[in-house]
Amino acid sequence: MKGLALEEELKKLVFAEDHTGFVYDLMQLYGISKATIARLKKGSLNLAKADNQVICKRKVLFEHVQDGTNLLARIDALAQEPAAITHKPRFIIVTDYNNLLAKDTKTRDTLDTPFNELWKHSEFFLPWAGKERYSAPVENMADVKAAEKMAKIYDEIYHHNKDFAENQNHALNVFLTRLLFCFFAEDTGIFPQQNQFSKALVEHTAEDGSDLQDFFELLFEAMDVKEQKDNAKYPSYIADFPYVNGSLFTDKFPLPKFTAKVRQLMIECGTQNWREINPDIFGSMFQAVKIAEVRAGLGQHYTSVPNIMKVINPLFMDELREEFEKAYDSVPRLKKLQKRLSMIRIFDPACGSGNFLIIAYKQLRLLELDILKRLDQLDQPHLRLSFVVLTQFYGIEIDDFACEIARLSLWLAEHQVNCKFAEELGITRATLPLCETGHIVCGNALRMDWEDVCPKYKENPTAEIIFEQALVSSAPLGMEIPLEEAEVYVLGNPPYVGSKFQSNSQKEDKQYLLGHFAKYGNLDYIACWFYKASQYISEKIKVAFVSTNSISEGTQVCDLWPNILNQSIEILFCVKDFLWSNNAKHQAGVTCVIIGLGYKSKAKKLLIDNNFHVFVDHINPYLLAAPDIYVQKRTVPLSNLPFMRQGNIPLDNGFLRLTPEEKTTLVKESPESVRFLRKATGSVEYINNQERWCLWIKDEDLADALAIPAIHKRIESVRNFRLNGAQNAKACANRSHQFCMTNEAKYSQIIIPIVSSSQRGYIPIGFVPPDVVIMNSALLIETNELYVLGILSSLIHVQWVKAFAGKLKTDFRYSVGLCWYSFPFPNISEQQKKRIELCVKDILAVREKYSEKTMAELYDPDKMPADLLKAHESLDLVVESCYRKKPFVNDEDRLAHLFKRYELMVNNASEADLKQLELF
Repeated sequence: MKGLALEEELKKLVFAEDHTGFVYDLMQLYGISKATIARLKKGSLNLAKADNQVICKRKVLFEHVQDGTNLLARIDALAQEPAAITHKPRFIIVTDYNNLLAKDTKTRDTLDTPFNELWKHSEFFLPWAGKERYSAPVENMADVKAAEKMAKIYDEIYHHNKDFAENQNHALNVFLTRLLFCFFAEDTGIFPQQNQFSKALVEHTAEDGSDLQDFFELLFEAMDVKEQKDNAKYPSYIADFPYVNGSLFTDKFPLPKFTAKVRQLMIECGTQNWREINPDIFGSMFQAVKIAEVRAGLGQHYTSVPNIMKVINPLFMDELREEFEKAYDSVPRLKKLQKRLSMIRIFDPACGSGNFLIIAYKQLRLLELDILKRLDQLDQPHLRLSFVVLTQFYGIEIDDFACEIARLSLWLAEHQVNCKFAEELGITRATLPLCETGHIVCGNALRMDWEDVCPKYKENPTAEIIFEQALVSSAPLGMEIPLEEAEVYVLGNPPYVGSKFQSNSQKEDKQYLLGHFAKYGNLDYIACWFYKASQYISEKIKVAFVSTNSISEGTQVCDLWPNILNQSIEILFCVKDFLWSNNAKHQAGVTCVIIGLGYKSKAKKLLIDNNFHVFVDHINPYLLAAPDIYVQKRTVPLSNLPFMRQGNIPLDNGFLRLTPEEKTTLVKESPESVRFLRKATGSVEYINNQERWCLWIKDEDLADALAIPAIHKRIESVRNFRLNGAQNAKACANRSHQFCMTNEAKYSQIIIPIVSSSQRGYIPIGFVPPDVVIMNSALLIETNELYVLGILSSLIHVQWVKAFAGKLKTDFRYSVGLCWYSFPFPNISEQQKKRIELCVKDILAVREKYSEKTMAELYDPDKMPADLLKAHESLDLVVESCYRKKPFVNDEDRLAHLFKRYELMVNNASEADLKQLELF
């Protein structure tokens, strides 16, 4: 049951006279089977001891209490009772049928509502129906502050060492990496003494910073000495620092000159509690200190922890946690799950400073910790050791400094989790000396064989596995046995880079990988990563990348996805449009999607939209729960609809267009100029009722226009601008008295804004007179037919536009070829047209009633007048009745029907087949 239908049924339930079976009816509304409900009522599943309670394992603990009971105190008490701890109900619900209090034990969300308003919160119990509500974790502000402090150190060093920073950039980056390690190590127990580094810095260096070079050279050298340190060479405050290993301090690099301010900033940075810092902060630091042009060229994006969780949860962590819940009371299954964790491989082919790898590592280790703690609770013998290691993590990065940061961050993440294990279990692995880290490779991932970096198969099957395989296959021992395929998860946030902004090397990468596509020139750079990943996918390999939303809309869908989705690969899950932002110094604030790919299966697919999880049968490349139908850009209408064209293109550098003030001044100085002026409008002007004017001079009137000095000057300015412009501008320089491309309207014009907010329920579209010049920021149809405006303004057309138009952030860009010419509208009778026209007249009349309001105000989703909304809803019913007699349930139902009609129409289906569609 969906949306409004669920609300209506829930409303009936709360307003019923008898609430005796309320909890059973509530559960049934959300898909709990009738058989389960029947067993609950009989008592075979109901674990409650009191008559006013219902307990169903992993589903609900419900209690009806008397009027006047403190619901908050009662629900807190229930949560602590043995029944709640043992049977782990998803929801604890307490009600006196005047008020209702509920708690989601998994997300910790609570609901406190008057009982008769429960229907307003129908989404709260969606987990019973398998639809999770998304709740993003919050950013750790300690990370942000630490990054800012490191950036200040870099800025001060750079200010006094510009030549060094430019010529020895790698050396400076290595110094910052080592400095970060020292700050982290002294607060987290890696160094044996608390504040060991900061203490040495304060007590054994000069205030003016003049001896800091010598201090750091000796310190870094000492931390690479494994044997007993020479007391004659290393003073005790240096010799006390441990051997670190991991090649972190092996290579010697020149150091910059330091100042008193740099020293002071380092001391201040040491006061930060680095124990609370996520190792992914080094990614933020990397972004903060790198030169902006370098970062933009490499396409790196610092990614915050909450955003990373949006990728790894649906890719693998949700499934692993669910497996843990299922294995909770079974020792063999818990041990089997731990073994599985130790065999998983995580691979980020554009790993940057390692953020995705770090968070994935920590999540796997923390789940392993839960397994070990549960085994302890079950009091069964087991090895209380961690088997998840850094060598399970693989990455490719084109920037060598980012590779170093990734390796360091993985080490520090390991130490943080080791400390957590020690705290919870009393055992841990030693952090120092550092041992082998993840497989982080420096290079261009798009030109490398990913199997060379992260093999698809387990390298050395154990003798036990070989023996078992030999028994199963009846093969003699010693014969070659196929290697076992590894469980690999590929993930990350590769560089997006639109086609117009790609560097020459990125264009070469695209041609190298996608050159065999029928069309690849306009694809974003991210397309390379999806295609490369699709070639790497196998039965046990799944992929999830973050991308700008452009990859799933407009013409890019047809150009890319037919080359990826085939008989074996499908979209497993997606997170639809959301703003990708973080707390880094320079946010990458773009609208993104997350797309997960893998081998085809019969399992349900997860579609996350507007923070709601919905399981569907299939997800297509437009990220809709619909078949894989590709909507092609057309040059003529698919349906019996009129032609649409772009508005007039000025290409005038603003000299043929006038503001109201400029128009007033011109007319005041030259009254005869009135004959050459026309009102002009585009998307912004129409939506916001902004006045605009333009010069409209016919060839036969040019001499009269040039006789007016102010107009003559503007025409000359246009001519000079076009002569110095591109070839299309030069081509129309000889008629600089006119827009570069013009079409004079003969009839009334329907104006369609090209860019409009996708938050609006309807597109603000309307008529303008034929003498108004529509500019190229809008589209137009020359017609006096009111029914055409009705089709354009209908909800079903808006849904088509939102599905297939390109996006500008969260606004959509209306495309003639995709939104109008491809729109599958049925042939309708004159009677149907008249019914639509009557509805349009009502809409226009209501608009006139609010003539003081702009279209933006009228169509504000939060402030739309009730009578205008009602008029549109009446239009929707009439337009949708042209498709079928049965009303559409929701937007998904509308799109599913449109997909079917589109498929039939492009395949030239007969009228009989199209008529048959009207029955569904």
